[in-house]
Amino acid sequence: MKGLDDIGVKVVTDPDHEGGPGNAPAILREIEQYLERLVATGEAGAIDLRSLPLAPGDHQRLLDALGEGEVSAEVQALGPTRVRETAVRGVWWITHYNDYEQVIAEFIEVTTLPEILETPAEDLRDGLERLRAQLTRTLNQ
Repeated sequence: MKGLDDIGVKVVTDPDHEGGPGNAPAILREIEQYLERLVATGEAGAIDLRSLPLAPGDHQRLLDALGEGEVSAEVQALGPTRVRETAVRGVWWITHYNDYEQVIAEFIEVTTLPEILETPAEDLRDGLERLRAQLTRTLNQ
């Protein structure tokens, strides 16, 4: 019986994964499909980046491909959340952080307006009540 040293091993590198594009092209295609659906039907979609196996460099490739848009916002709710429009209108990059500025969730949303920026109906009613109370105080002075 031969030893392990006698077994021929050939290392083959895969150019698509050896410093290649990883999963970024597939994610960009998925974004394209979501954007097509949004245009055709108004239906939004989201990609949970933390649930995907990203290759080294994928994150930066996505950032580079999508670019920087004109709109950004920060929401303070259970830790900071940064919402950025990408250069591709309708495609938003949303990053949730904990109190130590560590990323705890990261999504690409394809939508006209990210859900986290929409005012819930309950909050609208609360806003109306607060405004009416303020008006009452102001007018009674």
